[in-house]
Amino acid sequence: MSELNSSTPTPSEEVQKQLADFRADFSKLTAEVSKVIVGHEDIVEGTIMALIAGGHVLLEGVPGLGKTLLVRTLADALHLQFSRVQFTPDLMPADLIGTNVVMETPDGRREFDFQKGPVFSNIVLADEINRATPKTQSALLESMQEHSVTIGGTTHKLPQPFLVLATQNPLEMEGTYPLPEAQLDRFFQKLLVPFPTSDEIAEILQRTTEVEIPEAEAVLEGDRILEMRALSRQIPIADEVRQYAIALVLATHPDQEIAPEMVKRFVRYGSSPRGAQALILGAKIKAILDSRYHVSRDDIRSVAHATLRHRMILNFEGQAENVFADDVIDNILATLGKAALVAS
Repeated sequence: MSELNSSTPTPSEEVQKQLADFRADFSKLTAEVSKVIVGHEDIVEGTIMALIAGGHVLLEGVPGLGKTLLVRTLADALHLQFSRVQFTPDLMPADLIGTNVVMETPDGRREFDFQKGPVFSNIVLADEINRATPKTQSALLESMQEHSVTIGGTTHKLPQPFLVLATQNPLEMEGTYPLPEAQLDRFFQKLLVPFPTSDEIAEILQRTTEVEIPEAEAVLEGDRILEMRALSRQIPIADEVRQYAIALVLATHPDQEIAPEMVKRFVRYGSSPRGAQALILGAKIKAILDSRYHVSRDDIRSVAHATLRHRMILNFEGQAENVFADDVIDNILATLGKAALVAS
């Protein structure tokens, strides 16, 4: 379905060229990452989309699926500073964001000097983030939302672009600390990394057990990512499409009249307004990749699962019935689709 009508603006030749360059650079970056990563096209696209949108990504999957390799490869394909932090129960906030250290000056005086932590990078891999204590997890909150770190009353800005890619294992829950709702809400998307197919495993073995192991080369600069981010925000969105995104978020709340029966039965809390922001920003990038200068409902629907699944909290009945957030989102999309048909 396309919401293109007479009121949809037509981009100038200059803007059309910028959009074409956007798609070319996006494809170039995707192709470079795919030289190392086998399959996972949706995961690669979603991660790059979050980087352009200015958001962060939570990657969930069992060990050995290439989550860490994906992050490292993305950093190699960009002229950006990369750091990796292995989250463990004994990791302290200062190990992540840095701390003030007493240093002696050449003239013999002593003064505090701020030693930056690994969070002062363009791309930060928070490996197995749910293994760190809540105190350490919360140290990421300010950096993810405000793109800054405050130590001793002094605020230090983080480099731009800034992307946190966190991984977590859904199986080993012993010795882990589930991410609080406020932390989950800071992630632009939650991407589920699937197990590879037989053909993909064969390709992985061929790439990793032969003489030459493929490596990604830097193809884009950080400034180009910021330019692409600014361009994506210029994509117009019709009021009715924006209202559809709002309705989608409201439908995740069991106390809302628009919520379907499945939400009222199995959901405890729904998405925050950040979910609506992520829906629209992701949909704008989807529109560019589909060679359109307007956002459609299909664009909204295409990013709904990744942007909303981690922003919904199921109640006890939902957990007991083994209901997944994706099942609820499917039901919401189907219900709103039927409502739209009735209204038309």
